[in-house]
Order: sequence, then C-alpha cells, then structure tokens
Amino acid sequence: MISRRSFLKTTCAGLAVPAMVAARLPAAVGRRKMAVVTTEWRQQSHAWHMAERFLVGYPIKGSWHKPDFEVVAAYVDQKPENDLSRQRAKEFGFTIYPTVREALRLGGNKLAVDAVLVIGEHGHYPKTEIGQTQYPRYQFFKQVVEVFGQDGKTTPVFSDKHLSWKWEWAKEMVETAKKMQFPFMAGSSLPVTWRMPSIDMPDGAAVGEILGVAMGGIDSYDFHALEMIQCMAERRRGGETGVAAMQALRGEAVWKALQAGSWANGGWDPRLFEACLSRTQTLAQPPTFSDRYPTVRQMHEWVADPVAYRFEYADGLKATMLLLNGLVGDFTFAARLEGKPAPLSTLFYLPPVPNVVYSAALMSKVEEMFLTGKPVYPIERTLLTTGLVEAGVKSLAAGQKRIATPHLAIRYQAPPQSTFSHD
Repeated sequence: MISRRSFLKTTCAGLAVPAMVAARLPAAVGRRKMAVVTTEWRQQSHAWHMAERFLVGYPIKGSWHKPDFEVVAAYVDQKPENDLSRQRAKEFGFTIYPTVREALRLGGNKLAVDAVLVIGEHGHYPKTEIGQTQYPRYQFFKQVVEVFGQDGKTTPVFSDKHLSWKWEWAKEMVETAKKMQFPFMAGSSLPVTWRMPSIDMPDGAAVGEILGVAMGGIDSYDFHALEMIQCMAERRRGGETGVAAMQALRGEAVWKALQAGSWANGGWDPRLFEACLSRTQTLAQPPTFSDRYPTVRQMHEWVADPVAYRFEYADGLKATMLLLNGLVGDFTFAARLEGKPAPLSTLFYLPPVPNVVYSAALMSKVEEMFLTGKPVYPIERTLLTTGLVEAGVKSLAAGQKRIATPHLAIRYQAPPQSTFSHD
C-alpha cells in the first residue's frame, strides 16, 4: 500500500510527462490485454458477474459476443474457501500476481495491459462508525495510477460501483483521472440495463419531482437506486446542477412521510409512489391474492426496516429514494413532468441468476470505453451518487436530520442519446 504523499508525488511526476496520453499502449495484435483488480472472486461475486464476461463472452442483441479483450493478469485481495480465481486462472491461462503493480506490468518493468477492470466489492473489510464498508476501491485506484505515473503511460480504467466510501477520496479519483487524461468510468448496472417499458427521460424535459422504489440496504443497494434515479434526472432541462441537501428517514418516520401526501408536507407525491408500485414485478401480496394494491397497514407489516432518502437538487428538483424490503424486490422509477397528466414510469429490469445479463449490459459499455477511449456516460454521475450515498448514511447517523451538501454542487451535461439496453 502506498501513502497519500507518495501517490501525489508519482501522480504529479506523471503529469509532467507531456506525451503521457499519446504514450498509451498501442493496440495489440489480435485481442487486447486486460488486468483485473478485485477484492475477491467467487460465485455470485462482482468479479464472477463482470470479469468472467471477458473470459467467456456475453449475450448482446441476440448473439454471443466475444470481447476484444483477454484477461491476462489479476490481483485478488482476498481468497475465501470458495475462491474461483485460481481455478479460472488455470482454466483460462492468466496469472494471478501478488500486487496490483505486478499485475499491470505482467511481472515486468512497464505497463503491459490495455485496460484495467477494478472491482472493489465483496470480501471482509472493516466498517466505519456509521456503517460504511471500507472497500479498498480508492487504494486500488491509487496503485493503478502509481504505475501510470512511473511508467509514463495510461490505459482506460473502470471501477465498479461507487467510487469510495469517503467523499474526499472519490473526488480525488475523478480529478486524478482528468489530470492524467485517461478514460475513467464507474458505477452501477442499473442505468444500462433493460427497462419495461423501454423509455428514457426525454432529453431536456421539465421535471418537477422524481421517485425511485427499490430493495436492499444502505451503503449498498441505495447506491444502485440512486444511480437509477440519477441517470434519469441528469437528462432534465438545463443539465445536472448538483444536490443542495439530503435528509434520510428510517422506520416510523418513513410511514409518517408516506401519509404526508406531498413533498411540501414532508413526504412525496403519492402518484409517483403508485406509479412505481404499478411497474414492479415483485409486489408483495396477502394470502390468496395475486393482484392487490397493498394498504398502508399491510406495507407497515411487511416492511421491517423502511428507509427513505429525500434530497433536493440545486435547481429545485425534488427526489426521493425508498428502500422497501418485504414489499418489492426490484427497482422502479417515476417522474412528474410539466404539462403531462400522468407520471413517466418504468421498471429497471434485472434478469435473475445465473444469467444476470444486466452485468453483460454494463460490461458491453465498459468494453466500448476500453476500445474507443471515450466514456459512455460522465464519471460525474457516479461522483454525485457516491456523495449521495455518504450523505444519506451520515443523515441517518445524525438522527435523520436534514444536512446541507454544498460539496455536491456537481454540474455536468448528460449525452442526449440513450445509453441503456434496448434490444
């Protein structure tokens, strides 16, 4: 592990190399070389979901696609009893190296891969006082860019999920990638998976309020739900302006907000909530029923630990994210658009295990970025959602208080074309 001081020193040294961007490794003859840097590699881990797409290919548009990248090296931080990395290395002929540096250099003295896939999810890592798992995504990134700085060459990097549990580190990662001028993407599979119906937020739409209903826990699935919300919100009129404040609610406070009847009264638009529940494919039902809309009393009985994030964008847009385990097992979104009588709503579809082809959808975007050197969507999206996760967890730890988030004044413009899977 390198220190922050040595990281900044090598980064600055790298920035002093004017030919760094031009010195990216030339395209290899045949398939390009890729290194995987991951916390662990076992069945149903994110390495299983994502890295193995580059070993065996993945389905896309009705055909089986063989990526233009070959996994030639890996660094695996933890190896539990059900570790698959050693088996996969033997089966597919790549080498597991003892350090990130050696993996990127293939045991030599210079950067020797054309792309780096960083997966900092799963494994046993300590938690912060407020419950954030300290996955070493930032530390992995630091070690990758140390190689870039020392070798005077860069290559595209994808980092799975939110950038870091710590905002300052996440911001530093984005700033470093921009200074060193290498393609950098991160995030969730939710923004690129299939939707039912297959719709997007109209580019430049005037949006008054948005809401997402999801499953899972904080500092985990809240990130996926926030990425779902953000990939729609960023397309609104004027582009992204950032988030000004966050308030997280838990337990009885969520049920009180549910019945408030509006954002102004401390809740959210009930029409948006109804639209989300009308899109879900997993809505809980009482015995003998198959198509009943649940009452508030039933929801209260079924959901043991409801969580809500209510946050306000700098341009006035209001947003709510709900985690309602026991009521739903998927991800739905709804928005109130100016001049439209009914909400825009859709299900972000996640095909089940074992195929989980939403990870194929994400890896197809990652491969596109690796090949073209151009991110498919802005890294600022994931920087913002990273900050929102931290803000939500901090609000809960502070007694569910509303907290100002001036550091999340992140402005960017989303691409006008849709980037989710259509076919």
